[in-house]
Amino acid sequence: MSTLTLPPGPPTLPRDDAIQLHRAFKVFFILKHLLFDDVYSGLGCDTTVVVNILSHRDAIQRALIQQEYRTMYSEELAKRLSSELSGNIKRAVLFWMHDPAGRDATILRQALSGDIINLQAATEVICSRTPSQIQQFKQIYYTKFGVYLEHDIEYQASGDHKKLLLAYISTPRYEGLEVDRAMVENDAQALFKAGEKKLGTDEKTFIRILSERSNAHLVSVNSAYRSMYGNSLKKAIKRETSGNFKIALLTIVQCAENPGKYFAKMLYKAMKGLGTNDSTLIRIVVTRTEIDMQYIKAEYQKKYRKTLVDAVHSETSGHYRSFLLSLLGSNH
Repeated sequence: MSTLTLPPGPPTLPRDDAIQLHRAFKVFFILKHLLFDDVYSGLGCDTTVVVNILSHRDAIQRALIQQEYRTMYSEELAKRLSSELSGNIKRAVLFWMHDPAGRDATILRQALSGDIINLQAATEVICSRTPSQIQQFKQIYYTKFGVYLEHDIEYQASGDHKKLLLAYISTPRYEGLEVDRAMVENDAQALFKAGEKKLGTDEKTFIRILSERSNAHLVSVNSAYRSMYGNSLKKAIKRETSGNFKIALLTIVQCAENPGKYFAKMLYKAMKGLGTNDSTLIRIVVTRTEIDMQYIKAEYQKKYRKTLVDAVHSETSGHYRSFLLSLLGSNH
């Protein structure tokens, strides 16, 4: 369920939004042209207007605004936003301007080829998405960046973690709810034999089952595993694996069962203690707002006895705070 709230009153036209945004970009053109410098980039930009408009527009509206802006001003809106904004608000708004598949592709490219490689971010995106979502962002990844996602994973990841990610993005998986009970029990037995029953771990079995089975099937396997062996599959994975491989397996199992709970936990980790992991906070809020943020908010309050809105409010400030809170919606 989306938390995106549209402004009250009659719907605004994309053309009107484009005009309002252009008016908000009050750059000192003469100074910029004279100095050939970006020193004055952002001076005079009315960020409040930018936040108020864009944080209340859905994916279709954002695409139409960008189209109108390009037609009217012969300039890409995203490029203009990049020059006008800075810091966390810039990162959040630029991610928000993408459609979901384009956004995932961009996050993955940055995680796998940026100045700082972020394998955990790449793992989160890949292992929490449906097969159809994966096929979409794989296609955009190649079209936009001229390289296959598999190539970047091959280059940056390693060992069983790499094998799992490559298998997960290349294996077609059923997305329905039907499960084969006999197959469920066989998989539960196979995972037990590959992990807790033996000395060492047969990682190939974990990779095969968790990369090939549907979410509904994995939920049933987890239930069968608990019934048969008195332990959850999640605990078995924690005992038998480590590092990024463990993180990937746990992400698959947790998102199959309850993605809202998984993302609530990730948000809590991003904000607990001193400092805030803004990259994680921005990534999850922006990518889940139009999907299941209401469920994430409910799970967050249920587990941590504090609303997600209040948590984000206490950890952020300024236009950055306003933008994220607009995406999150109210406490209720």
